[in-house]
Amino acid sequence: MKIEFAALSSTTDALVIPVAKGALDAAIGGHDGKATLAAAAAAAKFEGEAGGIVEAFVASGDSVQRTLLVGVGDNGEGDWEKAGGAVTARLLTNAKSAAVDLSGAAPSPAAAARFAAAIAQRGWRIDTYRTKLPEKQKPQLAAVSIAGAPDGTDTAWAAQDAVTGGLELTRTLVAEPPNVIYPETFVARVFADIEGLGLEATVLGEEEMSDLGMGSLLGVSQGSARDARLLALKWSGAGEGDPTLAFVGKGVTFDTGGISLKPGAGMEDMKWDMGGAGAVVGAMKALATRKAKANVIGVCGLVENMPDGNAIRPGDILTSMSGQTIEVLNTDAEGRLVLCDCITWVQKIHHPKTIVDLATLTGAMIIALGNEHGGLFANDDGLADQLLAAGKASGDLLWRFPISDAYNKLIDSPIADMKNVGPRGAGSITAAQFIGRFIDAGVKWAHLDIAGMVWADKPGATYEKGATGFGVRLLDRFVADNFEK
Repeated sequence: MKIEFAALSSTTDALVIPVAKGALDAAIGGHDGKATLAAAAAAAKFEGEAGGIVEAFVASGDSVQRTLLVGVGDNGEGDWEKAGGAVTARLLTNAKSAAVDLSGAAPSPAAAARFAAAIAQRGWRIDTYRTKLPEKQKPQLAAVSIAGAPDGTDTAWAAQDAVTGGLELTRTLVAEPPNVIYPETFVARVFADIEGLGLEATVLGEEEMSDLGMGSLLGVSQGSARDARLLALKWSGAGEGDPTLAFVGKGVTFDTGGISLKPGAGMEDMKWDMGGAGAVVGAMKALATRKAKANVIGVCGLVENMPDGNAIRPGDILTSMSGQTIEVLNTDAEGRLVLCDCITWVQKIHHPKTIVDLATLTGAMIIALGNEHGGLFANDDGLADQLLAAGKASGDLLWRFPISDAYNKLIDSPIADMKNVGPRGAGSITAAQFIGRFIDAGVKWAHLDIAGMVWADKPGATYEKGATGFGVRLLDRFVADNFEK
């Protein structure tokens, strides 16, 4: 979708007028059909609540203008984001163009940019495989012009536009079917999307990973006909030197559970078990697009977890790249087996001071938090606070959980250094404790369990039902607020 900031156009299919709470007269005062718009708002009991919409058709010269009043609440960034998404939800399939007049609502530059970004983000769809989609259900909205934006919006919009590009990459990877996106094609799709952005890429195949001793990650992959990959994208926006920060993403492109086979009902959803890796590459694209002044590396462990005759079994012991041994009690607790070798690799090769991993790791997290927050675990209070703040600012919300030695003991194994699952209780916490055993001394670390967040069964402010892109906005804001010079 093309978004441009320009003078108010009178030749579009729809006019959009943002309205703050209690400020209807100020918003519509300079427009045709003021009385009609006021009457429509009164009939709908519209008071400018964020995301609320009233639609009317008003006389404009010799024609009729389709006009939308959209509420922006108290003028906060989040309210403007809801408004932008609501505009696209209303117009996506029944208007080719729209013009927006911001002059009566006076947003801040940041709010205006969030509004524009939400318009674009809410328009993302993947209809690639729908060959009989009715014409009236196909997306039409191709261009939105925005007039009356305050000074400084251009800078804020450039950053939001970069994030939008990252979100589109993430959502596409998560939404594609598992016969299309698997480790090898995940890498190829990412390479095609980031070409020319200046990211330095490293790809390891199974032979290279075997030579490095990555027996934990390769153990998950060994039941699949699809070879595993490790993908690393490095951005050196602050100059030469090791990256200060590493993002590590779980990229299980399809998860059957392995020998510990999942129930058949709902297994098709496991195509999005690579949502953590998807968020990492989307965030790296956003950072590179906006030329972030930070040194960051994103690492993705890409595998497929399948139950063939060569698959790992409950009772097997794997040796990780760190040298630590793992007793496998459940082959469906595979994400942590992938993450631990990726974390060891990035510490040995690139020496980051801070690591944030993202994974659709445990069903227990969905039981605890539903689909409203991602879970946060951290070994450093300051890091946790930074991520919580970035979540609130970006809209990708997090909630912190504890880690401690008491939980850590629950994954001790009588035959190896650790087992890959603990008891039924505190399942998300013991998963985090497992990953924490692979963090080097002195490294700040946070684990984000986003199992309930990468896919949605209903639309949100900035996404349609399906892939949400959760984590991209969060990581970008985290970098912008804490790592850029």
